[in-house]
Amino acid sequence: MNTKAFCAALLATTLLTGAASAAETKSTAHPALWPAAKSQGLVDPQTEAFVDSLLAKLTLEEKVGQMIQADFASIKPEDLKTYPLGSILAGGSSPPLGAPDRSPIGPWLKSVEAFRAGADTRPGGTHVPLMFGIDSVHGNGNVVGATLFPHNSALGATRDPELIRKIGAATAQETAAAGFDWAFGPTLTVPRDDRWGRAYEGYSEDPEIVRSYAGQMILGLQGAVSQGHVIQQGHVAASAKHFLGDGGTFEGHDQGDTRVSESELIRLHAQGYVPAVNAGTLTIMASFNSWNGEKMHGNKSLLTDVLKGKMGFDGFIVGDWNGHGQVAGCTPKNCPQAANAGLDMYMAPDSWKELFANTVAQAKSGEIPMARIDDAVRRILRVKAKLGLFQQARPLEGRESVMASPEHRAIARQAVRESLVLLKNNGVLPLKASANLLVAGSGADDIGQQAGGWTLSWQGTDNTKADFPNAQSIYSGLKEAVEAAGGSATLSVDGTFAKKPDVAVVVFGETPYAEGVGDIKTLEYQPGAKTDLALLKKLKAAGVPVVAVFLSGRPLWVNPEINASDAFVAAWLPGSEGGGVADVIVGDKAGKPRTDFHGKLGFSWPRTAGQFTLNRGDKGYDPQFAYGYGLTYKDKVRLGQLSEKPGFTVKTENVTNYFIGGKTPEPFAFKLTPTTAVQMRPVDAGNVQEAGRQITFSGDTPATAALAADRPFDLSFQANADIALLVDYRLDAKPTAPVSLAIGGGKLDVTPVLAAAPVGEWTSLKVSLKCFQAAGTDVAKVAAPFELTTAGKLVVSLQSVKLTTDPAGAVCPGKAAN
Repeated sequence: MNTKAFCAALLATTLLTGAASAAETKSTAHPALWPAAKSQGLVDPQTEAFVDSLLAKLTLEEKVGQMIQADFASIKPEDLKTYPLGSILAGGSSPPLGAPDRSPIGPWLKSVEAFRAGADTRPGGTHVPLMFGIDSVHGNGNVVGATLFPHNSALGATRDPELIRKIGAATAQETAAAGFDWAFGPTLTVPRDDRWGRAYEGYSEDPEIVRSYAGQMILGLQGAVSQGHVIQQGHVAASAKHFLGDGGTFEGHDQGDTRVSESELIRLHAQGYVPAVNAGTLTIMASFNSWNGEKMHGNKSLLTDVLKGKMGFDGFIVGDWNGHGQVAGCTPKNCPQAANAGLDMYMAPDSWKELFANTVAQAKSGEIPMARIDDAVRRILRVKAKLGLFQQARPLEGRESVMASPEHRAIARQAVRESLVLLKNNGVLPLKASANLLVAGSGADDIGQQAGGWTLSWQGTDNTKADFPNAQSIYSGLKEAVEAAGGSATLSVDGTFAKKPDVAVVVFGETPYAEGVGDIKTLEYQPGAKTDLALLKKLKAAGVPVVAVFLSGRPLWVNPEINASDAFVAAWLPGSEGGGVADVIVGDKAGKPRTDFHGKLGFSWPRTAGQFTLNRGDKGYDPQFAYGYGLTYKDKVRLGQLSEKPGFTVKTENVTNYFIGGKTPEPFAFKLTPTTAVQMRPVDAGNVQEAGRQITFSGDTPATAALAADRPFDLSFQANADIALLVDYRLDAKPTAPVSLAIGGGKLDVTPVLAAAPVGEWTSLKVSLKCFQAAGTDVAKVAAPFELTTAGKLVVSLQSVKLTTDPAGAVCPGKAAN
C-alpha cells in the first residue's frame, strides 16, 4: 500500500461516529450506522491464488483443524499426528513443555520446535504451518528476561503515538525471538468503570487516545503487511482486542454485559478498530462480554455484518479463552453458533479435542455450512501466508541478544519517564542528587509489584526478584542516580532508620492482578487496615519530607495518602525499568530538574471512593484531578488538604481466602463433624505463634473437617480460569484409612498424596478447581471450599487454605470412592 493511500485511510478515522438513536438498546447492530474501514495489504491476487490452491487440497478435517487453537498445557506434540490443528497458544500461566512456567526463551523455543515436529509426523494430507500465539500485552511478559513495558493505562498518559509504535516493534522482536509469531494485542478497550480488573489494559477512558494509538501499535507489531513476510521482517501478527465493548460492562464486571445503545457502542468502544483495520491488523479477538444480553462470540450482526462487512476486515477473528462456551446453548466443547456468527478460530485451550470432533460432525451435517467453513479457513490461510509462515526463515528465533536489548530497555525507560503523572508537589521535588534518601514501601524493591499482572504468570503473582534478571527496581534506580552524584539511598521497607534521612521516597500500591480477580467493589485504596497510610504518617511525624510513588493500574481514591505526602506521583505499573522514576524525580546536585514530568491523566482521578464511572464529558463530572491533569516543575501549585471522607463504603466479598494467618476471614469458619471424632487446636505455623490449626481424627467413626461459608457462592469464573485450591499443611501422623478432599459433590482421593508426604515437614498441595468440577463439584454453588474426610486416624496441621492463580505444580488426584 502506498504512503499516500495509507495516510488517507488513517486520516479517515480521525473521528468515527454513528447516528443510531441514543434510546436504542437492542443487541442487533445496523451496519449502515457504523464507520467504514478496509484492511490494507491483506488481499492481493498472488496471495489469493495461493490460498485457492491450498484450500482445494484440504480435507474437511484439515479445514476444521485450522479453526481450532489449543493451549500448551493441554496438548502434546504427538497429538498433532492425529489432529491437524491450526494454532497453539501459551496461556498466561501455561508452562513450556517439561520446564517451569517461568522460563527464558530456550524452553519456549524448544516447545515450539517440538510442536512443529509433531505436526510434521502426521501421515499424508496437506500440511499447513502452525501459528503460535502468546499474550505479549506489555512486552513478551511470559518469558523470563524480556523487556516489560509500562501497562497501557500508563502509556495513555504519555500522549505519544510514536513511542507506541516503537514499543510495538520491540515487543514483536522479543516475541519472535522466543518462537512465537502472534501477539495477542493491542487491547483497544475503553474502560468506563474503574472497578474493572482489566482497566489497566486500556489506554484511556476516552476514545481519542485509543484512536490515536491503535494504528501505531499495529504498525509497530506487524510492520507493512502489504509486503508480506512479516516474520522474516522481524515482526509478528497483531490481534486487536476485545471486540467489542469489554470496557463498558455493567458495574465493571469482567465478562459482563455492556448495556449501551448502538450509538454509544460506536462512539465509545469502536473507535480503535477502524484505525486498527486500516493499519492492516491480521487478527481481531472477540470479547467475553455481552452487548445488551447477547454474547459477543455469538453476535453475527457485529462479527460478520459490521466487522467483516462495513468495516472491511479481511483477516480472521479469534475467540478468547473458551469464550465460545458462554454463548447461549453452547459449551466449550460444542458451539456451532459461534462459527455461524463469524468466529473463524476457536480458542479452545483444554476443550479442543472434543470441539474438533463436534465441529467436524456439524460441518458434515450442514449445521455449519461449508461456505462458512471455507470462509474461515480462507481467512486463516491468508493471514498465515502474509505472516510468512510458509517460508522456513525465522531470522529472530532463538536470538537471546534481542531479549531486553539495550535499545529495548531504553524505549521502556523512556515510556516510564513520559508516563509519570505528578499529582502533588508542595516544594519537595525534584530531589537533590546529593541527598540522603530513605526508600521505603512494599513496592520499593519489588519488580513484580511494579510490573503488575500478565507478568510471568496470568495474574502476575508469586514472582521473585530472581525472576527478573534484566530489570531494575525503583529503589535500585534511585540508588544509582543519587550515588552517582555523591548522595545515598537506603532501603527500609518498613520505614525504620538509624540516621534521619533528608527525604523519604515511599513506593506502594496495588498488588498484581488480572481479569476477574482484579475486579473491586470500591475505589478506596486499602479500605480497612491502611498500612501504607500508617507508614506515610509515621515518616511525616518524624519530620521527614515524604515523596509518594503510587503503583496502580487505575485511579484510586487516595486522598488520605496524598495528604500525608509532600509530593505524590502516579507511576501506574511501570514494568521492568524502575530507573525511569529516578530520571524524573531526582534532579542534579543542586536540585535542578534533569527531566521534567510529561504525563497527563488519561483516566480521571476520583474525588470519592464511589466515583466508579468518572469519565470526561459525563453529566455531573466532578473529579479530584481531571482528565488531562498533570503538573510539571514549571507549575508552582501547592495542593491544600483534601477531604478524607470516602463518600462510599462497601463490605467486600471474600471467595478466595479461607484460612490465613491463624484466622478464617468472613464468611468462612471451621466446621468439625462429629466433634467426638475430630478435634482442632492452635499450633505455630510460618514462624508465627498459633498461626496454624492442628486437626486430629480419632478414627472412631467417619469425620469431616471443613471450611464452610454462611451461604453458597459462585466459583465458575475461577474454575474456567484454571485457578487452584492451595493447602499449606504439615502431616503429623499418617492416615490409617482412605482420605478424601472435597468441594461439594466433587470428592478426590488424597490418600496417596498424604501417604507420600514427609511427616513433620510443612509442604503444599495444589489442586485445580477443574479437577473437583470433573469429579462432581457444582462450582456455581459452593458452600464449603475445603472438606477433609476420613474414617481412620489422621493428624494434620494447616497453615493456610486459599485459592491461587498460579497453576504451577497443581495435581489432580483420582476421584474418591463414595
